[in-house]
Amino acid sequence: MRIFTLSKNYSVVCNSEKTKYGFRHLASLMNNGQEICKNKACYYNRTWESFEYQSVLRGVIAKHFEGKEKEKYLKIADQEGLKESGGFLKTVGMIAKIGDVLCEKKEEKNTWKKRMMATVPGINFPENFDSLPEEEKARRLDGAIKFLG
Repeated sequence: MRIFTLSKNYSVVCNSEKTKYGFRHLASLMNNGQEICKNKACYYNRTWESFEYQSVLRGVIAKHFEGKEKEKYLKIADQEGLKESGGFLKTVGMIAKIGDVLCEKKEEKNTWKKRMMATVPGINFPENFDSLPEEEKARRLDGAIKFLG
């Protein structure tokens, strides 16, 4: 379970449940402790979110709020969600960059960086990634590492 605080009065309680075919995320929008709106998102495999509960969190906000208020709370929710995952992602990025120091050959550097990036939940490399030229692998990996900041 995770609670996202949107304001003094509003918060969203999110949790996950197993289902027959996978799992689902549930979100309850709370106003001063009273549930005022619900949302759910069902998954068969894994999510492709920047942080856990992102889709269901944004969904419950979009269901209840409109206009500028909706945009304000969506922005707050994204900031809250990325706060927690940001430290982990920065650490992965820093460790991946160490490959440039520890390894000599471009192939070794790319192998190191890919192995470190693969620790990020939800990351998935294209099936043909290993058959790409080393320069292209490096370009893609370095771009992803730069994004992790």
